[in-house]
Amino acid sequence: MASVNPFNLSDSEEEAERRPNETVDTARSPRRGTPGPPPPGNPFSPPADAEPPTLLLSSNRTSPSGEGISLSAAASSAMAGSAETRVSVDVIAAQLLRDQYILTALELHTELLEAGRELPRLRDYFSNPGNFERQSGTPPAKDQVLGPGGPLNRANSISTLDSLDFARYSDDGNRESDERVAVLEFELRKARDTIQALRANLTQAAESEGPSQERKNFKSSPEIQEPIRPLEKRALNFLVNEYLLKNECKLSSITFSDENDDQDFELWDDVGLNIPKPPDLLHLYRNCGTPLSSPRSMADVSVGVELGDLPGNFISQDPPKKPDLSQQNEVVQELEYQISLLDNEKQSLAEQIKKLQSEIQTLKRTVSSPPPTTLDLSSENTSNPCSSSTTDPLSVPPTDNGKYLDIRGVTEPESAPDPASIQKTSQSHKELKSRPAVHFDKPNRKLSPAFQQALLSFCRMCSDSRLGAEVSRIADSEESVMLMLGRCLPHIVPNVLLAKREELIPLILCTACLHPEPKERDQLLHILFNLIKRPDDEQRQMILTGCVAFARHVGPTRVEAELLPQCWEQINHKYPERRLLVAESCGALAPYLPKEIRSSLVLSILQQMLTEDKADMVREAVVKSLGIIMGFIDDSDKYSQGFELMLLSLGDPSERVVSAVHQVFIPAFAAWTTELGTLQSALIPSLLERIEKLLMQGEHSLDEHKLHVFLSALQSLIPPLFAVVLQNAPFTSRAKLHGDIPAIEVTRFPRPASPLQDVATIIGSRETLSALLLLYDHQLEHEGTTGWESLLWVVNQLLPLLIDIVGRINVSSSTCVHEFSRFFWRLCRTFGKIFTNTKVKPQFQEILRLSEEDVDASVGNGILTKATVPIYATGVLTCYNQDEDRKLLVGFLEDVMTTLSLSHAPLDSLKASFVELGANPVYHELLLTVLWYGVVHTSALVRCTAARMFELVLRGMSEALVDRRAAPALITLCSGPEFSVRISTIPAFGTIMETVTQKELLERVKMQLASFLEDPQYQDQHSLHMEIIRTFGRVGPNAEPRFRDDFVLPHLHKLALGNNSQSVESKRIDIAMQLFEAYSALSCCFISEDVMINHFLPGLRCLRTDMEQLSPEHEVILSSMVKECEIKVENRGMADAQGSMSIASSLVGEDAKTKFLSKMGQLTTSGAMLANVFQRKK
Repeated sequence: MASVNPFNLSDSEEEAERRPNETVDTARSPRRGTPGPPPPGNPFSPPADAEPPTLLLSSNRTSPSGEGISLSAAASSAMAGSAETRVSVDVIAAQLLRDQYILTALELHTELLEAGRELPRLRDYFSNPGNFERQSGTPPAKDQVLGPGGPLNRANSISTLDSLDFARYSDDGNRESDERVAVLEFELRKARDTIQALRANLTQAAESEGPSQERKNFKSSPEIQEPIRPLEKRALNFLVNEYLLKNECKLSSITFSDENDDQDFELWDDVGLNIPKPPDLLHLYRNCGTPLSSPRSMADVSVGVELGDLPGNFISQDPPKKPDLSQQNEVVQELEYQISLLDNEKQSLAEQIKKLQSEIQTLKRTVSSPPPTTLDLSSENTSNPCSSSTTDPLSVPPTDNGKYLDIRGVTEPESAPDPASIQKTSQSHKELKSRPAVHFDKPNRKLSPAFQQALLSFCRMCSDSRLGAEVSRIADSEESVMLMLGRCLPHIVPNVLLAKREELIPLILCTACLHPEPKERDQLLHILFNLIKRPDDEQRQMILTGCVAFARHVGPTRVEAELLPQCWEQINHKYPERRLLVAESCGALAPYLPKEIRSSLVLSILQQMLTEDKADMVREAVVKSLGIIMGFIDDSDKYSQGFELMLLSLGDPSERVVSAVHQVFIPAFAAWTTELGTLQSALIPSLLERIEKLLMQGEHSLDEHKLHVFLSALQSLIPPLFAVVLQNAPFTSRAKLHGDIPAIEVTRFPRPASPLQDVATIIGSRETLSALLLLYDHQLEHEGTTGWESLLWVVNQLLPLLIDIVGRINVSSSTCVHEFSRFFWRLCRTFGKIFTNTKVKPQFQEILRLSEEDVDASVGNGILTKATVPIYATGVLTCYNQDEDRKLLVGFLEDVMTTLSLSHAPLDSLKASFVELGANPVYHELLLTVLWYGVVHTSALVRCTAARMFELVLRGMSEALVDRRAAPALITLCSGPEFSVRISTIPAFGTIMETVTQKELLERVKMQLASFLEDPQYQDQHSLHMEIIRTFGRVGPNAEPRFRDDFVLPHLHKLALGNNSQSVESKRIDIAMQLFEAYSALSCCFISEDVMINHFLPGLRCLRTDMEQLSPEHEVILSSMVKECEIKVENRGMADAQGSMSIASSLVGEDAKTKFLSKMGQLTTSGAMLANVFQRKK
């Protein structure tokens, strides 16, 4: 296996074949880059036509592999021959590095080290790993790796050349062993990791640069200093720390290191820059006034140090003295070389300026001539594709100085345009100027401009920023293109490397709009959609804004042919952000597509994504785009498909998708059905039919989720239904927008879920709506509904059907009651107070005839026991909150409570009403007024009902209101003669103990409960004991621990002990089962050891005694509970005995931990030093 010379990796085959025929002093050609003769008197100074420095691994130069004499010998003879002129060692080193004599430079570096005269130039060069990185994965050819002394073995580390170990291998260097291969592979991996880490640091630092606008501001204001960049800060920190250490400021250095603990000041490589360490601060200060020569060309950061690029003071490391003649000659030759380069560039630019001026004059003469016949750009491109590349002015080859890359990968030759080409260019220019106006297919729809504007606002375009304005303003001529390029390029150049690719969008769009080749346009649009791997929200908005601007510019035909295929290609992309871009694009492009495509291809794309995509955000965007499509579709055959899409999206498991359905899709779909005339005849009846079918199928187990889906859809259709009523009213033609029109009250309508559900948006404007509302109220109050078909449908068909559906709902389902209450509340608020009082309330009152004869106490199938009562009370009577409305609600609840109590009917409907109203603190005072009516009622049945209702309204009520009104009412009920009324107050007292923290109130309640337990008159009240035990089991876990330990558990113990002597078996088993439930709930609480021993365990044992005789299966559970409690008591005793020992052991553990952490804190952040801590001592 041929060995590889690591210092000779840049030889080309052509030069390797040519080198044997050359000698050291062969003349160097400026074009070929071969060495030329040195100037007289200095064989090592650079020639005047030397090439600029290049990368070691990509250079065209060759190392002296086949030369007859060694460079060192030549150097020795040259120095001997010119003894009168002393050449500094630094100049020799610079010349060796310039001509790539790396081995000779390494020998010189080693000799200087042994002599104690280290040269900074050689030290920096050989310590910089960037000078020895391989740029490609293929090794050099065999004939390229031989140095002057034959093949050289690979160094044992490619990170530095200071640690070469030549004794490690044999003299011939061709020994092959597994150990050597493994070592070289490890070094290769290590070097690649180092390179990757450096690249990551550079990238991260570059990304944190300030925006281009800030840099522009700093340049325009010299007195304002530009903020420091992260890489600059780390480099300066290193130099400052080095300066402090050299000048014996060690304390300041330590403090400085602590303040910058994220940086290792021992290693220059930690800075992150892939360049040698710069001179110290003192050296920089002394040379701050020396002007630096500008670099000849852009170079990589890993390029070695070049002699000519350094100022004069950097040339020699000898003691300060007057620079000799050879150094001055080098500087003069370098400056002359730069001057020649600038002259060449100046001539090239002058030629380009002349070419451009001639083209401008030609175009001006062409524009001033009479315009030709109007032609269609797209048709000409189709008919003559071969000549399209030369007829567009943008196809003229750009003339630049080679600083920009050609993204097509092909460099076009620069040549002056011939007259035929100029003629074709001017012809294409005239065609662009005379391009006809673009017309879009307008749907045959009657949407109001406000509604259409609100619908299109969901496209989420951005044009209020600088970049958004650029994207939305498409150029239509080559002059505008050049202006746009001038505006955008300053932003592109500094940002394209910092993941700011959206800056490229204006360029891509303009080129895609004006380019004559369809393939090129397709490629550009493909680049646009693949510009960013995972575009964020702002980047997607920019792309969408560009797509809309493109569509406006090119027309519907090209949008269909060029943009839609890009969407179709990415419908199944693996990144959800890309699929999200597709979904949003379909909605944004909908107004600019042919109407046939809207209702076919685009609808199919969105339907597929809705059913197949797994990302919630993608389906949300799909639903919004579907809503936009519904706002522009005019194919009535697609109604059924739209209805199915609405039901499908409403059943989506994601809440954000369902929210988008209500905000965008349903309002847009309702607007379409309104124009079709099917809102009242098809859409709403279809939903009501599904609700009825759902109630018939689920008499025992109702699917509440489906009911919620259908009812929420109906609720979203209320605003468009009211708009239909207004737009089809008899007074619509009389509406006048002139004169003083009062503003609409803020609380007139419920707050809409989105702008599309705002009635003013649907109608067109708030002024129009205000004028229509005045006529609407006047018509209802004075003229009636004769001939008003749309309103009569609501009154005669919709309301009776809804009330019938409400009567079939299970009143115990709080979810259904709440949903229908909200629906009727929004319906009544939208249609207004006059409509509610004259049309809605009479229909409910006709059904809810409040008399005892209407209630069947045995079966409870009267209308007062159904969900109609809570829905009417909470959905209709609470719509308006004036005094007459509150009085009507209070009277209705009082009548229902009285009627249900006197007829011994179930109280579920009344409980549902109190629960629904009690959730809103506004109605607490009103409910207490209703209950007080029951407290002072003459019938004990009504008082019992009122006592039980207190338990429902006390939760969530303020303590002041409980203390001021609820507690006195309950104590008043307890003072009555009927035991049933007193027993009914126990759950309410328990709720107070569970929710109130006021001590005085708790003591009063405690005294009242104690009187129930200790008063002899209650000793034989079995139902009272049952209610107390049930209440204790419910409120005990949530009550205060003091109340539980001092009151609840001791009384439960007494009740359990007394139940052992109960002679009536039925009462004994009732009490035992209730005690079992209470003890099961209380066993999960923390109970003190004294209470556990004195009350809880004895009570459990008494209960176990009862269960042994009455219910053996419960006795097994109680035995295990007793055993667990006994184990807890024993463990607590052992824990107390071991408490002191555990405290001592914890203190010892903390002390050891503190010592270890203090030792670790003394270490530096260097990885090498930290690794040495854990090495075994030898």
